[in-house]
Amino acid sequence: MPAQQSGAIEPVPVRRSGAAAALGSVIRRLRQPLPGAQPRLRFEMPPEYSQQDEAGDDDSTLTPPQFGQPGPRISPQHPLYLGFMGTVGVGLALLVYWIGSNTTQLLLWIVAALFIALGLDPVVGWLEGRKIPRPAGILVSVTVLVTAVVGFFATLIPTIVEQVTQLVEQAPVWVRDFIDSDFFRSVDGQFGVRDRIEDELNKFVNNPEAMGGIFGGVVGFGSTVANGLFGTLIVLVLSLYFLAALPAMKKWGYRLAPRSRRPRVEALSEEITRSVGNYVIGQACVALLNATFAFVVMSILGIPFAVLLAFVVALLAFIPLVGGMIAAIVVLLVSLTEGWQTAAIFAICYFAYLQFEAYFISPRIMQKAVAVPGAVAVISVIAGGSLLGILGALIAIPTAAAILLLLKEIYIVRQDKH
Repeated sequence: MPAQQSGAIEPVPVRRSGAAAALGSVIRRLRQPLPGAQPRLRFEMPPEYSQQDEAGDDDSTLTPPQFGQPGPRISPQHPLYLGFMGTVGVGLALLVYWIGSNTTQLLLWIVAALFIALGLDPVVGWLEGRKIPRPAGILVSVTVLVTAVVGFFATLIPTIVEQVTQLVEQAPVWVRDFIDSDFFRSVDGQFGVRDRIEDELNKFVNNPEAMGGIFGGVVGFGSTVANGLFGTLIVLVLSLYFLAALPAMKKWGYRLAPRSRRPRVEALSEEITRSVGNYVIGQACVALLNATFAFVVMSILGIPFAVLLAFVVALLAFIPLVGGMIAAIVVLLVSLTEGWQTAAIFAICYFAYLQFEAYFISPRIMQKAVAVPGAVAVISVIAGGSLLGILGALIAIPTAAAILLLLKEIYIVRQDKH
C-alpha cells in the first residue's frame, strides 16, 4: 500500500514542474526582443569631463568627447566677437519677447503645471520613502488630484443647472406678481411703463444686431467653457510629465551652471523647490481643514448648497491672506437667504476659526514651508494677482520666498564681504 500511494502521488510534482517550465519558457520568449527590433533612443545626459580629460591625460577613466575636443575660445575683447554677440543678444531678446507675447496662455498653463508638479513632488518623495516605486506614487498623486477636480465639477454643474432651472420656472411668476401689484399699477398709471416696456421689447426683437449679440454671447460662453476644459486637461497632462521628469529636469538645470558652482546652485535650487512643494502641500492641508469646518457649520445651520460652498471655500483658501475673507463673504451672502441670524452665527464661528487657523493651525503646518514677512506677502499677492490673476496670487508667496532666499544667500553675502 505505501508503494502504491507513493506511485500515485509522484506524477503530480512532475506535471507541476513541467507546467512551470513551460510558463518560464513562454515568459523568456516574451522578454526577448523581436527580430530586427532596436532599443528606443533616449535623450541622455552627457558625461562630465575634468581638466585632465581636456588635457588628454592617459590616467583619466572617462571616454573622450564623441565629436572631438573643443578648440580655443575667441577672445571676448575682440571687436568681431563683441559686435556679433551683441547683435545676437538683441535678436534673442526680441525673439523671446515675441514668443512670450504670442504664447501667453501656453506659458500660464506651463507655470500652473510646474507649480502643481512641485507641489506633488513631496508626496511622491514620501511615498518613495515608503518603498513605493516612483511611477506608482505619481499615479496615486495624480489620481487624487484628478478626483478632486472631477468632484468639484460634478458638484458644481448639477447645482448650476438646478438653480438655472428654478430661476427659469419662477421668473414668469415673479413678473406676473409684480405686474399685478398695486405699486406697479400706480406707477404705470402715471408714467405708462407698460407701453414703454412693450415698445422696447418690440424694438429689441426686431433688431437683428441685438439678436446677433445674444447669439454671439452664447457662443462666446460656450467657447470659454470649452477652452477652460481644454486648459484643465493640458495642465493635468503637463503636470504628469513634469512630475515624472522632475529629477532629470533638475539634473539638466544644474549642468547648465559652471561645474565649480554646481554644488551651490544645486543646494539653492533644492531649497527653493522644497519650499515651494512644502508650501503647496501645507496650503492644501489648511484649505482642506478650512473647507471641512465651513461645511460642518453650514450643515448645522442649514445653509443651502453646503457641498458646493465647501468646494468654493477650499479653492479660495488656496489664495493666501485674502482667500479666507472672500470665502466668508460668499458664504455670508448665501446664508442671508436663511435670515440674518443664520448669517451672524456663521460669521462669528467662521471668523473665530480664521483667527484660530492663523495662530495655531497654519504656523504648525507651514513650519517647514516658506517664511515671508507679512508686508512682503501682501505686496506679492497683490502684484501676482494683478499680473496673472488667481494663478499669480497662488504662486506669489513661493516666488517671493525664492527671491528672498537668493538675496540672502547671494547678494547680501557678497555685500558683507566688501
